Amino acid sequence: MHKTAISSLYPQASRMVYGCMGLGGDWTENPYNGGHVEQAAAAIDAAMEIGINFFDHADIYTRGKAEQVFGEVLAQRAGLREKLIIQSKCGIRFEDQYGCGRYDWSREHILRSVEQSLNNLKTDYLDILLLHRPDPLADVHEVAEVFEQLRSQGVVKHFGVSNMQAAQMAYLQSVLPEPLVANQLELSLSHLDWLEQGIGENNGFGKNLAFTPGTLEYCAQHKVQIQAWGSLSQGRFSGRHFDDASDAERRTAELVARYADELGASREAVVLAWLMRHPVGIQPVIGSANVDRIKACAGADQLELSREQWYQLYVSSRGNPLP
Repeated sequence: MHKTAISSLYPQASRMVYGCMGLGGDWTENPYNGGHVEQAAAAIDAAMEIGINFFDHADIYTRGKAEQVFGEVLAQRAGLREKLIIQSKCGIRFEDQYGCGRYDWSREHILRSVEQSLNNLKTDYLDILLLHRPDPLADVHEVAEVFEQLRSQGVVKHFGVSNMQAAQMAYLQSVLPEPLVANQLELSLSHLDWLEQGIGENNGFGKNLAFTPGTLEYCAQHKVQIQAWGSLSQGRFSGRHFDDASDAERRTAELVARYADELGASREAVVLAWLMRHPVGIQPVIGSANVDRIKACAGADQLELSREQWYQLYVSSRGNPLP
């Protein structure tokens, strides 16, 4: 695996991450209940059963309830917190009485968000804090100051970003004394722009891609861990039925099933192994709250697809031969 800041700082970090966005109930102001806490406990147990000790949150997930139910489980289980790497995100604000939905990297918002996440999670510190989406009004010097404040207080150990491209990362990094450790992006077998931009030079299809060239290379060069949200493609290739599935998706799902049979693995493991085969060392985030689907991801980090299998899945999913 490509050596990254996270693997250097946390040698025990699992190759996959459990994403907690589906915990805590719905995205309304309705409170969580005991059933939601039990769901969180079951998801944590299932993730740990397959070797995952890295858990991803955001302050907005189910309007804070995802963190809250996770915190309830931590409070019930003495010693569990010390076994986990917990990451959360901030920087997105919902529409409220002050304005529309927006992004916010201001000192006040970051500090308030971190304080709320710590309270929700019933922990004294976050291992990693990511800025969730770029804020056009951000003052990077203010961000650097608040990062240093949080680090000196011991409430956040390391920092990273999410949904950011290389130039934005380089600009932010230029004022930070410590390296950014992660960038979380949408990467999957059904969301291919991150690959297409790399082969799009001198090809007409390359001009309309929604992924900035150089981002993968920047992260690899600077040892920034690339994390993949949406890594399972919502089950499009692992058995979930979609009325709007394209011919390419159906063919790819059949190919995934074939490789799963040949390799003695689950279809979920094949989909994740395809991501992890890339040399930048992608760390998939598994976002399902379904215990069976979580457990189906077991062994993905040990499954190695051949070069031919990897390319066959890529070309099948893109729906056209490579240029």
